[in-house]
Amino acid sequence: MPSRILVVEDDAALARGLKTNLEVEGYRVAVANDGEEGLRAALADRPDLVLLDVMMPKLSGLDVCKRLRERDFKNPIVMLTARGEEVDRVVGLQYGADDYVVKPFGLRELLARIQAHLRREQRYSEELASYEFSDVQLDFERYTATRNGSALALSPREFELLRYMIRNRGRTVTREELLDAVWGLSQDSVTRTVDNHVAKLRNKVDDASNPEHIITVHKVGYKFID
Repeated sequence: MPSRILVVEDDAALARGLKTNLEVEGYRVAVANDGEEGLRAALADRPDLVLLDVMMPKLSGLDVCKRLRERDFKNPIVMLTARGEEVDRVVGLQYGADDYVVKPFGLRELLARIQAHLRREQRYSEELASYEFSDVQLDFERYTATRNGSALALSPREFELLRYMIRNRGRTVTREELLDAVWGLSQDSVTRTVDNHVAKLRNKVDDASNPEHIITVHKVGYKFID
């Protein structure tokens, strides 16, 4: 079945162009023309990927992204923006975006990024369905977790960070590797967002003051030890 993509873009000409080109590539495409419409469509239809403009009427793309993640939307979100400053990329990633494409962008590059995110989601869904360590139980298919029998609130990004580190347990994974594997971003992207997410994750599943499982490797990255 073709992957379903939701384009949330208030520029009607750009939205039509994206829809046409994505349909040529075999995707099923829906379009929303403002943030409120996009939020409703994403929550109702649960598309496989969302292309989300940042600057929109009624509700900004950043707010849409944040609300989707708060409402358990786990599929990839790719932000589209005319702004390229580092602070925008950082905020987008912190709000739960998977990628950040600055306008004007090349169609081939955008298609390649979309394909990469969809392949990554398919691979993750097929690998490592569940895992247990210490007093933590993880179900990666249902995105549920418990610790000492009590429900543990993990974000979709935290699940994917754990899944990647567990799959590579015992090996040091660099921040750049995590950015590429979990966010789908290049090595020249901002890496401190990885540190922020790992710190929050460690507080939930490990002992932040004396970690036993998520270990920092100074100036390199992190290692998961079970």
